[in-house]
Amino acid sequence: MEKPTVALVYQAVQALYHDPDPAGKERASVWLGELQRSMYAWEMADQLLQLKQDVESCYFAAQTMKMKIQMSFFELPPETHIALRDSLLSHIQSLKDLSPIIVTQLALAIADLALQMASWKGCVHTLIEKYSNDVSSMTFLIEILTVLPEEVHSRSLRIGANRRTEIIEDLAYYSSTVVTLLMTCVEKSGSNEKMLIKVFRCLGSWFNLGVLDSNFMANNQLLMVLFQVLQRDETSTNLHEAASDCVCSALYAIENVDTHMPLALQLFQGVLTLETAYHMAVAREDLDKVLNYCRIFTELCETFLETTVRSPGQGMGDLRTLELLLICAGHPQYEVVEISFNFWYRLGENLYKTNDPALHGIFRPYIQRLLHGLARHCQLDPDHEGIPEDTDDFGEFRMRVSDLVKDVIFLVGSMECFSQLYSTLKEGNPPWEVTEAVLFIMAAIAKSVDPENNPTLTEVLEQVVLLPETVHIAVRYTSIELVGEMSEVVDRNPRFLDPVLNYLMKGLREKTLASVAAKAIHNICSVCRDHMAQHFQGLLDIARALDSFALTTEAAVGLLKGTALVLARLPLEKIAECLSDLCAVQVMALKKDPRNGKAADPTVWLDRLAVIFRHTNPIVENGQTHPCQKVIQEIWPVLSETLNTHQADNRIVERCCRCLRFAVRCVGKGSASLLQPLVTQMVSVYQVYPHSCFLYLGSILVDEYGMEEGCRQGLLDMLQALCMPTFQLLEQTNGLRNHPDTVDDLFRLATRFVQRSPITLLSSGIIVHIIQCAIAATTLDHRDANCSVMKFVRDLIHTGVSNDHEDDFDLRKQLIGQAMGQHGQQLVTQLMHTCCFCLPPYTLPDVAEVLWEIMVFDRPTFCRWLESALKGLPKETSGGAVTVTHKQLTDFHKQVTSAEECKQVCWAIREFTRLFR
Repeated sequence: MEKPTVALVYQAVQALYHDPDPAGKERASVWLGELQRSMYAWEMADQLLQLKQDVESCYFAAQTMKMKIQMSFFELPPETHIALRDSLLSHIQSLKDLSPIIVTQLALAIADLALQMASWKGCVHTLIEKYSNDVSSMTFLIEILTVLPEEVHSRSLRIGANRRTEIIEDLAYYSSTVVTLLMTCVEKSGSNEKMLIKVFRCLGSWFNLGVLDSNFMANNQLLMVLFQVLQRDETSTNLHEAASDCVCSALYAIENVDTHMPLALQLFQGVLTLETAYHMAVAREDLDKVLNYCRIFTELCETFLETTVRSPGQGMGDLRTLELLLICAGHPQYEVVEISFNFWYRLGENLYKTNDPALHGIFRPYIQRLLHGLARHCQLDPDHEGIPEDTDDFGEFRMRVSDLVKDVIFLVGSMECFSQLYSTLKEGNPPWEVTEAVLFIMAAIAKSVDPENNPTLTEVLEQVVLLPETVHIAVRYTSIELVGEMSEVVDRNPRFLDPVLNYLMKGLREKTLASVAAKAIHNICSVCRDHMAQHFQGLLDIARALDSFALTTEAAVGLLKGTALVLARLPLEKIAECLSDLCAVQVMALKKDPRNGKAADPTVWLDRLAVIFRHTNPIVENGQTHPCQKVIQEIWPVLSETLNTHQADNRIVERCCRCLRFAVRCVGKGSASLLQPLVTQMVSVYQVYPHSCFLYLGSILVDEYGMEEGCRQGLLDMLQALCMPTFQLLEQTNGLRNHPDTVDDLFRLATRFVQRSPITLLSSGIIVHIIQCAIAATTLDHRDANCSVMKFVRDLIHTGVSNDHEDDFDLRKQLIGQAMGQHGQQLVTQLMHTCCFCLPPYTLPDVAEVLWEIMVFDRPTFCRWLESALKGLPKETSGGAVTVTHKQLTDFHKQVTSAEECKQVCWAIREFTRLFR
């Protein structure tokens, strides 16, 4: 890009916002994006801000400044930093009245500069000194002071742990000055709402960083002002939200209650005074405020959770906090109670761990009341028609209720609760929506009730299958769900199998109940496999007529899964014939000549075959022929033909490979006759269409046949043939980033080879290229792909470490030694660079495992490699801050090289990489 004029940049911004032609807008957007990535962006943004022509050009310029400081600060020589700071401060001063979003962008730019610019000492102090006496500068001063603490932990600034610690200490030192400034603002501006909102946002930001002195805050007027605003009925919605956010931040900041006693007490007492205000908001039907109060009450309970469990009813373990949440649970809108779910989960978890019956007794009544409230919230509207929806907001709420009930039911007792719920149905004659909600909660806990000799459970089952078809369809729907959840009871009481299946068959024939009934039948098949064998013919009839029922794809596949599970329990001589029957419908559909020249979508049939192969796993004694072998050999030509016809379509090829994968897994070595034709076809299609699923299928074949002496060379030929197009694909620009699935599947395949036949792979010519590819791919920030790469490298080196008393250990050790001699230094250097600059923290245990294996293989050499890798790391940031000291480097080297186990390496890397984040 050549250096543009400021007029040209202005023109492009105008086009971006005002060009009537979308193509013109798009061209302007691309060009401006290129400008932002170039060196010229600094100067252009500065000039646009000076010109102050309009909101759009100033916003673009301010945003560009912020982006450049965040992402490209290293482009500026250190001697320009002071000039940049002064110019940004003069821009924010002159543009403060143009638009708040511009002020925010510039404030972010200034904050990000302050965090990176090591020579700007005590920035809070200098800003307050410079602007606090000028009322007109107050808005932007507070904006900078709000975003500064927020940016300290920003993901896009890699300032490192040393600099971050220094900044946090600096901010803590000036925090009282900031709070005093905010209080002065409140006093000067009186009840100016906009200013109050800004003050509360700023205070919340300092609470979030955790640097406010709790003794100082406990006696501070600002806290009083906060609670006064929240107690006042006439507080506006926006101000109420800002004050609520601030209180929540304060409560979160004192999570470790014992070290913040005075402030904890003030907040505790302050929140308890808000109950009246909550009732007032309910009376006024002001849902926004109600939700805010509920957030505050929940945060209070979360903060004092441990105190409450440790000393319930005493001091700040006062159980009035739970009363507040139960008051919220009584609000008619379900969104209110939903806010508190996380707290109830945590309370349940805490009490489950303490396992103290007396303590459980104290909290039981609260949980009972909660469950009561939840059952009421789960009721559908009395005028609701049709079945309950799972996918809308209310459906998702009910699913979360179901999960929560499962987690806290132990406090009340599953059986007791189940019986109580049932008696409300048996004794009263409640309206349909109450019945449905009760059945819904019963379904949530049915599995946790002990099915042994349980008369209540059998009675419920008896009654449910007698429900007449005239009841509301939603009641029938949920009763079918309940029956599916009670499959254990059916298994213990086989006399119920016939009535239950009849009941579910009625549902299967009805359009709206078909899918839920199919899911219940699938559950019964999974749990009652032996009892269901006598009903196999019935299942086969359903499977043959699958498409005559109104089933979702998932429900149809589930039914076939249930059928396959039962099929596997039939006598061996019957399995082949029955499997052939079960597959026939799908095979016929795949064979069908595509009408009017356009091939029908075969994925439905492929998925159905896959699920049948996957779950037909009969017990076959050694020497017996697998009953499924013959069927799979008969089906292979059809699958092969399907694969050929659709070879360009990744989705269909993927489903074909999945089907073949389960077929091979189903019969294991019994699929040997397919090996040659399958590999030949995979390799030839892959040359033209490199679908990564072929690599995955290859890994399955290596897993099954890699130990067979006669198959090893053939499998190696397959690997080499698949690697050539794979490397071409990955060597393109951004190839690794654009094809993570290929990386994932390639290294699954290579790993299987290492596990099944390491010598074959290590003695081949291809191994050098695979290792080179692995080293390049360690930088890939993609969860599955990165995991596969690391597992490959770890397992590869491990074959030279684990002496499993096989004859080939010495040869393996020698081959790994050669590979490490060639690539070891490069690998260690790349891994250190990768974990400091490319990978998210969750991947570090995988990196640690690789380093650990290298070290176990050859500790003295590893020590040298690590030392060399550490020397290559940058020692300070572009802003002049120290990233890593000499002592930190030597400490890290020592921690790793003297580690006795892998997790010590992992801890050391975790701590060390924080210096670069």
